[in-house]
Amino acid sequence: MKAVWQNQTIAEAPTEELIRIEGNWYFPPTSIDAQFFEDSDHKTTCHWKGDASYYDVVVDGQRNEFGAWYYPQPKEGSIERVKHDFTDYVAFWNGIEVVES
Repeated sequence: MKAVWQNQTIAEAPTEELIRIEGNWYFPPTSIDAQFFEDSDHKTTCHWKGDASYYDVVVDGQRNEFGAWYYPQPKEGSIERVKHDFTDYVAFWNGIEVVES
């Protein structure tokens, strides 16, 4: 699977390395191409996963604010609920497509 924005692959990993949570594919942190990711101050809270941090995705000068999110410290019990440790795994939205490689 790969995450694509502005015709650029920004993350890629075999499907078996991804985690599916609530309809979103979460990519291992080692699978993202760091040159396209900038830390964001934006944060949100999920009642069962915890506090999410965000990245802005930047490709060829185009910025997708908050285009990717991750959980640096998932809420207690959430890893057991998902049955996988999804700490720092990255998910996408806001026009970033996740497609088969």
